Amino acid sequence: MVKPKKPGQEQLWAEAQRRCRLSDEAVGMAMELGLNPRSLIKNIPSPKQQWKAPVEEWVRDIYQRRHSTKPRAGQATRSPDDEPSTSGQPRASGAGRPMPQTDGEG
Repeated sequence: MVKPKKPGQEQLWAEAQRRCRLSDEAVGMAMELGLNPRSLIKNIPSPKQQWKAPVEEWVRDIYQRRHSTKPRAGQATRSPDDEPSTSGQPRASGAGRPMPQTDGEG
């Protein structure tokens, strides 16, 4: 477990653990992620925030995402279409669509 850097931090972590209902393991994960106790307390969902996950679940999710080796769903990955064209020029964003014709007058 990561130790707090400042002397008063231990009390803040204990308060955050109590108010957020965190396990010792979740507190260690939060410290390792570089979160501070105030940010945990600020992220306690209110009754009107039904969409917000409990703090322990939120910390575990962030920890899992940061320490995951496989790409997450929705994360940009390279596909064969991302390779440069044979001419060495980057592909146009409208690849496959004809260019509008202009009559040359500006």
